[in-house]
Amino acid sequence: MTIQRWRPTRGVIPWGSFRELEDMEHHFEEIFGRSMLPPIWRHLPAEQISWAPNIDVFEKGDKLVVKAEIPGMKEDDINVSVEGNMLIIRGEKKTESEVKEEEYYRCERSYGSFFRSVALPSTVDASKVEADYEDGVLEVTLPKKPEVKPKKVTVKKKEKASKQPSK
Repeated sequence: MTIQRWRPTRGVIPWGSFRELEDMEHHFEEIFGRSMLPPIWRHLPAEQISWAPNIDVFEKGDKLVVKAEIPGMKEDDINVSVEGNMLIIRGEKKTESEVKEEEYYRCERSYGSFFRSVALPSTVDASKVEADYEDGVLEVTLPKKPEVKPKKVTVKKKEKASKQPSK
C-alpha cells in the first residue's frame, strides 16, 4: 500500500480538466520519477488555472440572500441575471502586477472568466432582485413573493354556545 499525498479540494471547479491533468501528472511522476509538464505549470497557483467564486446562500427574513466572494474586481466586470429559475453570476477577473527594479523587471498578468449559477425556488420574486458589491463581496438579495410570505394568524378562543332549557 502506498501513501498518497492529501490534496484538499480548491472549491467548486466548473470544469475538471485541470484537476484531471494534475492527477495524471502525479501518476506520471510516480511511474517515471519525473514530471511530464513544463516547469511553469507546476508553479501556477490553482486560482490562475481555474477559478470560481465561493458563494453562500441563506434565508434572511422574507428574502433569499446569495453572497459571492469576488475580491479585486470592479462592479462593471460583474454580471448578475435571473434566467428562468436560475440566478447567474458571471464575470471576468483581470489582475496585473509589475515590479521595476534597478536590476530586474517582472510583469505578471492573469485573466479569466467565471460563471456560477444557483437554482432558485419558485417563491422568489425575480422582478425585484437587487445586487450590491462592496469590499470584494457581491450580495444578491432576492425577495420572496408576497403570496408566499408567512402570514401570522391570530388564534381566538371559541365562544361556547349557551344551553337553552329543554321543554
